[in-house]
This record gives sequence, structure tokens and C-alpha cells, in this order.
Amino acid sequence: MTAGRDEEKSSAPPSETPDVIIVDWDGPEDSKNPYNWSSRKKWLNIMLALVTTYTAQMNGTMITVAHDAINSEFHVSDSSFPNSYWPVASWTMGGVVFSLLILPIMEDFGIRRTFLITHFCLIIFIIPQALARNFATLVVVRFFAGGCVAVLGNGSASIIGNMFETEMARTKPVAIWIVAYLGGSSSGPVVGASIFQFLSWRWISYLQLIWCGVLCVMNVLLLKETRGTVILQRRARSLRAMGKNAYTRHELQAEPISQVLLTSLRRPLKMLCTEYVVFFATLWSAFTVGTLYLFTQSVEQVFVELYDWTPVQAGYVQAAIVIGEVCAWLFSSFSARLYFNSAKRNTEIPGVPIPEARLYLSIGGGIFGFAGGMFVYGWTSYPSLPWIAPAVGLWMVGLGSIVVVSGIADYAVDAYSKYAGSAMACFVVGENTVSAFLPLATSSMYRTLGFQWASTLLACISLLLTLAPLSFIVWGRQIRQNSPFMAEAMLTKQAEIMHEISSGSPREIRERNPDTDNNMTHVV
Repeated sequence: MTAGRDEEKSSAPPSETPDVIIVDWDGPEDSKNPYNWSSRKKWLNIMLALVTTYTAQMNGTMITVAHDAINSEFHVSDSSFPNSYWPVASWTMGGVVFSLLILPIMEDFGIRRTFLITHFCLIIFIIPQALARNFATLVVVRFFAGGCVAVLGNGSASIIGNMFETEMARTKPVAIWIVAYLGGSSSGPVVGASIFQFLSWRWISYLQLIWCGVLCVMNVLLLKETRGTVILQRRARSLRAMGKNAYTRHELQAEPISQVLLTSLRRPLKMLCTEYVVFFATLWSAFTVGTLYLFTQSVEQVFVELYDWTPVQAGYVQAAIVIGEVCAWLFSSFSARLYFNSAKRNTEIPGVPIPEARLYLSIGGGIFGFAGGMFVYGWTSYPSLPWIAPAVGLWMVGLGSIVVVSGIADYAVDAYSKYAGSAMACFVVGENTVSAFLPLATSSMYRTLGFQWASTLLACISLLLTLAPLSFIVWGRQIRQNSPFMAEAMLTKQAEIMHEISSGSPREIRERNPDTDNNMTHVV
């Protein structure tokens, strides 16, 4: 037995041969399979993950309401450039780096283990945010905090994907996840304002330490491992400890971590440069999310100048964005209905929903919600009009942003199938990069163009980007046939459908490509 364990440490798993015991589930109804867990157990894990995601996301934007106090203490000036935004910019760029390096290997390492370690690391990096004695410290530690939050948020998405087998079953939890993910960032200024109104800016981090610590303990006690391959690997290790030559298929087919990391960096770059859909979908999604971060700068600028509000009051009004994001969740079931009903008219792969059907509602959300909200926000920015008028525009933008981001993400997952993780990685880079740098131009843009025309410019850019998904709908079939990644995905999906029909099983194939398991990963 000891010799067997030593051999395991020193050599790679053997190839799949008759003398190797393949460890798999004990039938389709195995109670240890996360797909077969009770609804109560599934939703307990989901709610723990989503609450953690929501509260962690607030870390990115909470301190924006206290920038004057931070500037004063650290002698930072915003007179010629919004230097106070650098802690947020570094936070979002940390999300880019950690997502590309950590997320590809977290699936094999274990969702629960990665989630708990990352949560603990986030707490560690919040401490110097509260105790920082210079501005550079704040910028540097928030880079690592932002990376931890990105891993937590996408870990939540993986938890959902690991427990719900079908697209229809995932619809509701994924919709809630997107609201929690984007809503957390939008809620940051609101919660930060309620703290900063009564306490010093350092208490924004002190209170984060308290609730993150409480959530970490709850996750340690209640959060379960949801990754099926990891659960099976534990079974295999137990059998090997008893002297049996037992491995899972995933262990036998797994690539070295160096190769996984290389693929996670190389394939998204290739797709971004060669895939028309990925390029323009990344632009659309990145601009939408980046504009939400832009409001951490423009809302204060607009409401302070028009209504002589304080930064704290301007932080409160951003609750309009959050309310719009929550309202957008109501559209998720309608969007799903449009998508699944499209299977009736699919002549390409009969019985399978058309990927472009995911975009129907998102285009409306982009035109009437996001762009329309920017127009309202811009052209009601007059001191003679009540503050509620531009706040309505913020509400519309919040609603439209969720509809747009969820639609474009779902479309990429359906159209690229096993390559969806790489497509989402492009969204990661785009969204976080634009979120880091677009707000840096906000103050100058709104001062130079004026409140009305600055918002109009953003609305027009949004309308222009909406032309891309419109083209996906009009020429979707031709685009998919001309894309090697999409064409392979469609052939794979068709083969899966034929396999299910021949086997008489309506259930989706359980053994997914490792890249597919990241298909819900979407960092903001």
C-alpha cells in the first residue's frame, strides 16, 4: 500500500487499459453526484456562493464615495486627473490577471477548496486597505483583492453549472448570479455612502472585514464540493489507498497544468483576433460593464454640480442602478422562453434551440434600456429638473445592462459550446480593462462636452455596438458555418443529440469537455 502511494506521487496516472479500474458514478441516480442533490442542498450552496459574490463585489467600488477624504489624507490631487480612481482601476486589472491564471486550474483543484482559500486571501488583503499609510499601498493591495473577488465570482458560476445539468434548469440561478455579480459593484457606492456618512473612510474596510469573516466561517461549515470530477477523484484516491489501480477518466486524460495555462492564454487571444462574433461581443459587453463603473465618477460630478449634493448623497442615488438591475431579473424567464421555443423552427439542427435567440431581448435591452437610459440621464441633467429625472435614466441603464450582458454571455455559451470558456475569457479581459480605464476619462469628458452631450456620446456608441448582435441574428447561420470553432461546436451538439436519441435518454451527456465547465465563467 505504501509503495503504491509512493508510485502515485512519482509518476503520472497510467493510460486507460483493462487492468485500470475506471471510477465513475454508481449509476445515473448516484446521490453523491451534484446533479442528483436535493433542491434544498443545491440552493443552500447557491445562496452561500451568491451572497459571498455580492458582498465581495462591493469591495471594488465602496471607497469611491470617500475619495475626497482619501485624497486629503494621502495628499492626492484630482485637479488635473482623477488619480483617486487608481485603486478601482488596479482592482479590476487584478481580476484580469487572476482570472486567466487561476480559473483554468481551479476546476481540478476543487471548487470548494479554491473558493475557501480565495475568500481567506481576500480577507487578508482587505486588512491593509483599512490600515494603509500611503496611497501606493492602497493601489497595490487592491490589485490582489480584485483578483480574489474575480475568482470568487466565477467560482459561484461554476458551482451553479456543476449542480444543474440542463440549460433550462440553470436559467433561474444563472440569472440571479448575474444580478448579484453586477449588482454588487453597483451597490458599492450606496453601501459605502451609508458607512461614510457616519464613520471614517477606514471603517468601509473594517466593516467589510467583519461580514467577509462571518461569511467565510459559514462557507467553511456549509459549502460543499460541487465539482463532479473532484468528488470522483476522491473516490479513486480512497481505492488507491487500499491498493487498487483506480483512476477517473478525467485523471487519465488530464493535461499538465502548464499546458492548461498555455491554452487558457493562447486560445482566447486567437479567438479574439480571428472570431468576428467574439471580437464584437467583447466590445459590446465590455462597454456596457465599463459604463457601470463610469457612473462611480459621473454621478457624483453631475449631482453635486446640478443639485449641490454631497458625495455621500450622490452615492445613495446610485441605488437607482441597482434597482434597475434587480428588475432586469424578471426578464430572464421571458428570454429563456424565447430561446427554448426557437427549437421548433430550427432547420439546421431540429429540436435544438437557435443560439441567436439568446440575443432577441438583449438587443431591445441595449436600445431601449441602456442607450435609452443614457439619453434620459443626459438630457434631464439640468438644475431646473428634479433629481428623480436623471435617476430614472440610471434605472434604465441598470436594467438594460443586465439584459445585455446576460444575453451576450448566454449566446457565446450556446454558439461556442466546448470553447465557451475561451470566449468568456475574452469578455474577462475586455470588461475589466474597459472598467479600469474608461472611468479615468469621465471627468474630462463630462467637463469638456457637458453633461448632456457626454451622455449622448455614450448612448450613440452603445447604439452603434448594437449593430453587431443584429448582424449575428440576420446572418447567424452563415457566421457559424464559417467559424471553425462554432462549426465544431454545432457538430458536437448534433452528435450529442443523436447519441441521446439512439440511447433513448433525454438527459444531457454528463461527461463535458473541461473547457465547457468554465462556460459560465464571466468576470466583471
